[in-house]
Amino acid sequence: QVHLVESGGGTVQAGGSLTLSCVFSGGTFRDYAMGWSRQAPGKEREFVAQVSWSGMSQYYADSVKGRFTISRDNADNTVHLQMNNLKPEDTAVYYCGADPSASKIRVTPGQVDHWGQGTQVSVSS
Repeated sequence: QVHLVESGGGTVQAGGSLTLSCVFSGGTFRDYAMGWSRQAPGKEREFVAQVSWSGMSQYYADSVKGRFTISRDNADNTVHLQMNNLKPEDTAVYYCGADPSASKIRVTPGQVDHWGQGTQVSVSS
């Protein structure tokens, strides 16, 4: 089945930048919309960003719009999340997701077919 492995998490100070990467395997990458969700301690999983099969369309949660950029490389079966101007409230475990339905990623991330194990992002003030 589809397998996703995230990397790139770490600890940064507020205002800093970080890039997350996700490697896709076990399926046909181009059949899936890809995205990122996050979950902070004590909070529900929330949508962060999503990119279409072609990579031409991207969607972002209002909380990260203008600061985060999602992209995909169909040649390498990878998806990236470039995070700039990080804020303490961005602290969470970030998960890479894959689903044939792009809308599920941004509307109901809890129902997405496949999520990776996550990578921790911590932002200090």
